Amino acid sequence: MPSLARHVLIRQFDLAWALASLHLDGLTTEACLWRPADRGLHVWQGPDGLWRADWPDSEAYEIGPSSIGWLTWHWGYWWSMALDHGFGQAGLDRQQIAWPGDGPGATAWIRDLARQWRAQLERLTDRELISQTHTRWPFADRPFIDVVAWANVELTKSAAEIGYARFLFAARSLSESTLVNAP
Repeated sequence: MPSLARHVLIRQFDLAWALASLHLDGLTTEACLWRPADRGLHVWQGPDGLWRADWPDSEAYEIGPSSIGWLTWHWGYWWSMALDHGFGQAGLDRQQIAWPGDGPGATAWIRDLARQWRAQLERLTDRELISQTHTRWPFADRPFIDVVAWANVELTKSAAEIGYARFLFAARSLSESTLVNAP
């Protein structure tokens, strides 16, 4: 029987992942590359053909809203880092993580990371959860259970951000007058 802590964390992950999956289904490249404002974090293709992501100097509201492309990159970034630093060589850094370049690719990337993460969670022992053996990013000197709980919160936050941005993208063609006169 799995430990109670691991069981609860996996159940929480599964719930958050169900929400996330709803917002990933049917994600298009057009939606990913749409910018909800003149400024905000975005993805861009470099001269080498790889898609890179902006990195914020701050988290102030004035930097503007992120594009769905950036939000999916950020999602893939933190999960790639958590997997590599928790269960891999811990050599991955932000500059090595490229965006796939389209909506279906971003969806497939995130789904693969979710599959890998859940598989790792299922293998964890009670001892590993309460130890610092796997804790190398984003925390230090804390039990790995804190990383798993943090990842569940990040997953939920990422799903909510993508969902909200998709609502904005879907409503973008509505005229101002339609929005003002809405019941």
